[in-house]
Amino acid sequence: MKKILGLDLGTNSIGWALINSDSENNNNNKKILGMGSRIIPMSQDVLSNFAQGNSISQTAERTQNRSARRLRERHLLRRERLHRVLHLMGFLPKHYDKMIDFENHPGKFLPETEPKIAWAKNDEGKYEFIFKKSFEEMMADFKANQPELLTDGKKVPYDWTIYYLRKKALTQKIEKEELAWILLNFNQKRGYYQLRGEEEEEENPNKLVEYHALRVTHVEADETEKSQSNIWYTIYLENGWIYRRSSKVPLFDWIGVIKEFIVTTELNDDGTVKIDKEGKERRSLRIPSEDDWMLLKKKTETNIDKSKKTVGSYIYDTILQKPDQKIRGKLIRTIERKFYKEELKKILTKQKEFHPELKDRNLYRSCVVELYPNNKAQQNNIR
Repeated sequence: MKKILGLDLGTNSIGWALINSDSENNNNNKKILGMGSRIIPMSQDVLSNFAQGNSISQTAERTQNRSARRLRERHLLRRERLHRVLHLMGFLPKHYDKMIDFENHPGKFLPETEPKIAWAKNDEGKYEFIFKKSFEEMMADFKANQPELLTDGKKVPYDWTIYYLRKKALTQKIEKEELAWILLNFNQKRGYYQLRGEEEEEENPNKLVEYHALRVTHVEADETEKSQSNIWYTIYLENGWIYRRSSKVPLFDWIGVIKEFIVTTELNDDGTVKIDKEGKERRSLRIPSEDDWMLLKKKTETNIDKSKKTVGSYIYDTILQKPDQKIRGKLIRTIERKFYKEELKKILTKQKEFHPELKDRNLYRSCVVELYPNNKAQQNNIR
């Protein structure tokens, strides 16, 4: 008795059928013994790479998932430790504090709970914003600067209060619970910090990387080489810098247009700009793509530096003038952690004038012991 196995192989599926036959020429005796299919679940990007013959590491996805888990676990650990300190200082709102386990799993939320620090349930079981006073202060600011925003039933998001408080805390007293909200907010959004020095500016302190938006004043083209189709152009910028690049397309329409550059300047040990043999400053310019990560980062940092404001004040003053401005991913991209550290230091320095807990050395020592109960060396180091 003869058996025939038929297979239909696809990119992410296999169809099969098993046929039983006494004779190849006798169709009446043929019988299907079994058939079916197996579908291999694959996303469109995986299918596309497979069709193009692009190889993918067996561990690439696992490594990516592991990195995401580590980031999340580190964030949760930081939050738990901050909960313990704020609880000891008495800064947490009551509704938030009672949802945290400080005995069996110190700093973690109780099972099946994850409260919002700025929202609490009222007597009717509905959530309401607890920092109403500060919200009303912010609303008065909007009424004075954007009265049309509040017409026709339009509303200002409660969440914007955090930016108002970050600005207010630099000059005035805020409540303990409001300061706890700010601290937990900073704990979540901490900015970019390259520990391993992968970036050029971090790896080499003798190189300054900056963002500049400069207008093109003049463009000159070199003669075309016979062996090449590209033409080299000399592009003169409004501040006297010269940018050289090759292009198949004429660049004369750049004249009068503002172009964005990432500028790398070589520095001496004393911070002065290096000079080459021809007496020119050693500086290189490049025009990145619009979604270039370095461009977005440097552009945001430059805008904040020019404003002479902290990150929180910069955000609040911007939405005060442009309420339709999207904040995450638009107004603020990834920036260096130093911007957040500077703001946090200014806030805490000012709030020390109003909250004695921030100057209580005994309370400080208790917080150190809370975080490092069995590490005497670390306790002494931090003390």
